[in-house]
Amino acid sequence: MRVSPFVCFLLLAATPFLSAKENPPEKDGAAESGASEKQKPLDLPEPVTREASVTIDGKNVPYEVTVGKLPLKSDDGKARASVFHAYYRRTDVKDAATRPVMFAFNGGPGSSAVWLHIGVLGPKIVDLPGDGTQAPEPPARVVDNPLSVLDACDLVFVDPVSTGYSRAENNTKPGEFHSLDSDIESVGDFVRRWITENDRWSSPKYLLGESYGGIRVAGLAQHLQSRYGMSINGVVLLSTLLDFATLQDAPGNDLSYEVFLPSYTGTAHFHGKIQGDRDELVKQSEAFAFGDYAAALLKGSSISAEEKQSIAAKLESFTGIPAATWLSHDLRISPFFFRGELLRDQGKVIGRFDARVAWDTTDPASPAPSYDPSYALAYGAFATGMLDYLGRELGYKEDQPYEILTGKVQPWRWDSENRVVNVSGRLATAMRDNPHLRILVMGGYTDLATPPAGVSYSMRHLPGMPEGARQRIRTTSYDGGHMFYLNPPDLKKTRVDLLEFLRNGK
Repeated sequence: MRVSPFVCFLLLAATPFLSAKENPPEKDGAAESGASEKQKPLDLPEPVTREASVTIDGKNVPYEVTVGKLPLKSDDGKARASVFHAYYRRTDVKDAATRPVMFAFNGGPGSSAVWLHIGVLGPKIVDLPGDGTQAPEPPARVVDNPLSVLDACDLVFVDPVSTGYSRAENNTKPGEFHSLDSDIESVGDFVRRWITENDRWSSPKYLLGESYGGIRVAGLAQHLQSRYGMSINGVVLLSTLLDFATLQDAPGNDLSYEVFLPSYTGTAHFHGKIQGDRDELVKQSEAFAFGDYAAALLKGSSISAEEKQSIAAKLESFTGIPAATWLSHDLRISPFFFRGELLRDQGKVIGRFDARVAWDTTDPASPAPSYDPSYALAYGAFATGMLDYLGRELGYKEDQPYEILTGKVQPWRWDSENRVVNVSGRLATAMRDNPHLRILVMGGYTDLATPPAGVSYSMRHLPGMPEGARQRIRTTSYDGGHMFYLNPPDLKKTRVDLLEFLRNGK
């Protein structure tokens, strides 16, 4: 079973207008115009560097930010692509060799790093109202981020080819970068070159990936190690997955129903559909999901009527969805139906990226929502904030559009030989070959895009792990959804958890 490109693209945006059909991959302009095969020297915009400071934890942190493009070159030295990135360096550090550096990637595939850049990690952050479930009044702006981790490590935000301002160059076709393996290879080449050009081989190195970015950094940790001998100190998996079988329902594969159930519980508790201690309920829900519920689903049509009724009653207690509804769906409810059903009596639909968000339905009769309010509230704010920050504050502008989130990477090739994409083995290999590699898994209770139980399942099934290696894996939870850091208490906790992760490596 091959992973649908649309399914993966939905990891970062449920936006049909960004489909591959309406936004085909960019063609080779040189070939179309009849240009010669000889590649031209790149005429890239000059990097821009600015000095600034931010108050973090009550202390002034001076830093330098550089935005620009780094060329990726083939073996003959000719440029294949230019990768746009933003580099934040704390300037009052005497020895950069002891200073950690973190490379941050968002997902999609087709997303720039804007969400991590001005949503959680960087010294500037989009100013959102309240608990992150309401859209700000336009135009959105960025403000200082007192919860940035720049005081503890330098930061590099990377836009893969065709996202942000990153582009294929000369005679190279963009599609050459649009696959599972070629993406890992290209961002790996970027990391290698950046480390070399900035004299950071002796610095502790960390990778952080959100959503599909988790797939990317799991593969990247192994690739950097095996291809360049670059050992990574830590990998952060933020609202992500390793195995697409945990998300895709299919005849004979009920795993996704088990994976989503604890997130249904967290969401139902937030909206008052079930009562009790949230954390304990989610814990019990996960135990039930991978215990009695899994066993019941495995029985298929051989399950007895009595057991089916008992399982449905238990599902109602964990989700607030009536047992009769569970029975009418053969004990299997998709996250799309759940989003439309939970608050149907209130005329509301809940978000996919953050199920705390509940906005008015546009079609009360539809079994599933026609839009994702949690995406709608964030996209415009982040797009406006990023372009204002790059242009007005940093003075970096280009004529081409900054691709916040693009469908031009479609069709994405999965390099999976007709199998479901699963990078668990790559991460396990990286941990086996590097006994100091540590993993931090971060997930939100109301994430209905990449439910935390999915990556937890993958972690329990990492193949060939040495005894004791699992002690290097830490998991932590948050109140919000996919971008839980939009919730102020979660943003504070994110900083605490990342600092602990970074400092435990010393």
